[in-house]
Amino acid sequence: MLAYGKVKGYVRYVQIQAAFRTDEIRRTPPTPQDEMRAGMSYFHETIWKGVPKFLRRIDTALKNIGINERLPYNAPLIQFSSWMGGDRDGNPRVTPEVTRDVCLLARMMAANLYFSQIEDLMFELSMWRCSDELRIRADELHRSSKRAAKHYIEFWKQVPPNEPYRVILGDVRDKLYYTRERSRHLLTTGISEIPEDATFTNVEQFLEPLELCYRSLCACGDKPIADGSLLDFLRQVSTFGLALVKLDIRQESDRHTDVLDSITTHLGIGSYAEWSEEKRQDWLLSELRGKRPLFGSDLPLTEETADVLGAFHVLAELPADCFGAYIISMATAPSDVLAVELLQRECHVKQPLRVVPLFEKLADLEAAPAAVARLFSIDWYMNRINGKQEVMIGYSDSGKDAGRLSAAWQMYKAQEELIKVAKHYGVKLTMFHGRGGTVGRGGGPTHLAILSQPPDTIHGSLRVTVQGEVIEHSFGEEHLCFRTLQRYTAATLEHGMHPPISPKPEWRALMDEMAVVATKEYRSIVFQEPRFVEYFRSATPETEYGRMNIGSRPSKRKPSGGIESLRAIPWIFAWTQTRFHLPVWLGFGAAIKHIMQKDIRNIHTLKEMYNEWPFFRVTLDLLEMVFAKGDPGIAAVYDKLLVAEDLQSFGEQLRKNYEETKELLLQVAGHKDVLEGDPYLKQRLRLRESYITTLNVCQAYTLKRIRDPAFQVSPQPALSKEFVDESQPAELVQLNPESEYAPGLEDTLILTMKGIAAGMQNTG
Repeated sequence: MLAYGKVKGYVRYVQIQAAFRTDEIRRTPPTPQDEMRAGMSYFHETIWKGVPKFLRRIDTALKNIGINERLPYNAPLIQFSSWMGGDRDGNPRVTPEVTRDVCLLARMMAANLYFSQIEDLMFELSMWRCSDELRIRADELHRSSKRAAKHYIEFWKQVPPNEPYRVILGDVRDKLYYTRERSRHLLTTGISEIPEDATFTNVEQFLEPLELCYRSLCACGDKPIADGSLLDFLRQVSTFGLALVKLDIRQESDRHTDVLDSITTHLGIGSYAEWSEEKRQDWLLSELRGKRPLFGSDLPLTEETADVLGAFHVLAELPADCFGAYIISMATAPSDVLAVELLQRECHVKQPLRVVPLFEKLADLEAAPAAVARLFSIDWYMNRINGKQEVMIGYSDSGKDAGRLSAAWQMYKAQEELIKVAKHYGVKLTMFHGRGGTVGRGGGPTHLAILSQPPDTIHGSLRVTVQGEVIEHSFGEEHLCFRTLQRYTAATLEHGMHPPISPKPEWRALMDEMAVVATKEYRSIVFQEPRFVEYFRSATPETEYGRMNIGSRPSKRKPSGGIESLRAIPWIFAWTQTRFHLPVWLGFGAAIKHIMQKDIRNIHTLKEMYNEWPFFRVTLDLLEMVFAKGDPGIAAVYDKLLVAEDLQSFGEQLRKNYEETKELLLQVAGHKDVLEGDPYLKQRLRLRESYITTLNVCQAYTLKRIRDPAFQVSPQPALSKEFVDESQPAELVQLNPESEYAPGLEDTLILTMKGIAAGMQNTG
C-alpha cells in the first residue's frame, strides 16, 4: 500500500511539473476545427458515459414513485447540438470546407466511440439461447461472412454459429469500422474506396440489429441482461446518433439578402435588397410554390455570395443527420426565413434543415410576435413545418443594445406573445435561449434561469446554449456533467408542474416604465455620449483583447465601426477585467430612481415584486452578485493610469452612478450588504479578492507600459536571491520573441487577463 501511494504521488508530481513547464499562452488563434476538437473532447471524457448513467438515475426515480418501466431508449431525454464549424455569423474563417471537415470529423469520432465499446458488448452477450427472428438473421450473416479480419483485437476470427448475439454484433462492428474509416478517408483525401453500403448511413440501420438483440433477450427471459450494457448502448445511439452532435448552421440575414439580390439582378427583375417586405414575401412564395430552377451555373458570384451558396451545397452533399437547425441571426421579418427555405431548395438539400429565426436587438424582439404570426398565416409555410417551430432569442446583443434590465423584460414579454401566437395557430413552439456565460449575456444559475421564464413558455422542452468557459464548469468532470443534466431536467419538469406566477398588471406597468427609462439612460451614455468610445477603449483592455487568441471569430462583425459592431463577448469581457461591469447595471439605477421619485410608495411595490415574482427576483439577485464581484476603486486605478485627463471626470461620474445603483438595489432587495442571503458565495469571493486585486494592478501598469513606452516603473528588489539568476533571461520572455512590445509585457498582460477571468468566473 505504501509503494502504491509513492507511485501515485510520483505520477502527480510529474503531471504538475509537466503542466508547470507548458506554455500557458496560446500563441496562434485557434481554427474552427481546433475549437470543434476541443468541444468534442468533453463528449469523449464525460458526456458519452455521463448520459446513460444519468438516464439510469431517471429509471430509479421513476421506480421510486411507483412506475416500474424504464425510460424508453428511443425517446432521448437530452440531445446535443453544436455550431462549432457551423457558426459563420461574422466569422470569415468558417468556410464551406470547414463545415464539411467538422461534420466528417464528428462522424469519425462517433464511430470510433461506438467501435471502442462494441467488443465489450460482444463479450457480455455470449448466450446461445435466442429468438427465432435473431437465429435466422445470425445464420444468414454467418454463411455470408468473409474471411477473418486482422484489424480487431478480440473476436478477429469468425464467430461460431452457436454464439448468435456475437454474430449479429460482429456485423455491427464491421460496419462501424468501415464507417469510421470511410469518414477518415473523406476527411483526409476527399475520396474513399470503401463503398457506402458497407457502412451505416443512418441511425435506423444502426439501431435495427441492436433492437433485434434487445427483443430477443427479453423474449428469452434475459431482460436483466438486456437492461444492462446493451440498454446503455442503445441509449447512446439514440442520443448521439452517427454524427455525435448535430451541427447547427448560423448565418446573418443580410448575407442571404445579398445572394438573392445577385440572383434577381441577374434575372433582370430588379434589386431584391431594395424591395419592400411585402414584395419580397410575394416573390419568395411564388418561387417556393413553383418548381422551376431559379439560377444556373452562369450566375455571377462574389466571394461572399459564393461562400453562402457553398454552405448550402455542403448541406446537400453530406448525410442529413449531420445537421440540426439553420439559424438566422439578426432576423427581423418573415422574408428572412422564406429566403433560407428557397436557398435550401435551389441548392438541392434533400432533407431541408428546420429554419430558426434569431431575434436579438430590442426592436427585433418587439416585432418578433408579429413576424412569426405572419409566417404562420402562410399556408405553404404551415405545411412545411408540420406543426413545430423553433425561435431563438439572443441575450447578448439585446443586452448590448439596451442594457440588461430592458433586454430581460423585453425577452420576457416577447416569449409570452410568441407563445400566444403559436397557440392561436396550433403550433408547438420551442424557445431557444442564446445565453452566454456572464450576467451581461444572459448567464446565471441554470435552475433559477429556467424557473424565472414566463408561464407556459416551457412545455417540457427548451434549448439553451452552453458557451465558452461555462462548458468546462458544466461538463468538465463526470460529476459536473451529471449535476448539469440533473439541473436542466429538474428545472424543466418543475416549470411545467409548478409554473411561476404571472406578473400582476401593476407590476407590468412598473416594469414597462422602468424599461423605457433604463434604455434611455443606457443608450444616452453608450451610443450618444461622444466621449464614451474613447473612454471605453482607454479604460479597459478592449483593444488588446484579440491577443488572447481564445476563439476563431473576430471580435468585431465589421473591422470598422464603434460599439454597435463590437461583439458582445469582448464588450462584456473588457468591463469584467476592470471589475466595473458597466453593461450589467447601467440604466437600472436611473429606472429605480425615476419610479421612486414619481411615487415613494412604489418602493413597496418593488419589494413585493422582488419577494413574489421569480423573474424580478432572479434579475435583481444576479445584479447583486455582479456588484459583489465589482470594485469601482479598481476601475479608478485603470482610469488614473490609462485615461486622458479630460476624460477623468466622465469616469468619476460613472463610478458615482455605480454606487447609487448599488444602494438602490440593496434598498429594493431589503439587504444591508451585497450577498447578504448567500454567505457561501460571499466567502468564496472574499478568498479570491486579494489575488484578483493584485492581478488588476499588475494589468493596469502593464497596459500603461504597452500604451506609453516612455512610462518607467521602478523595479522592486526580489523577495529572495534563490529565485533570481541574473545571468539568464527569463524563459517566459524567450517564448514570445516576436512581440512588438518590451520583453515580457504582452505575456504578462495575457496572463493577467486569464487570471482575472478565472477569478471573476464572468468572462463573457
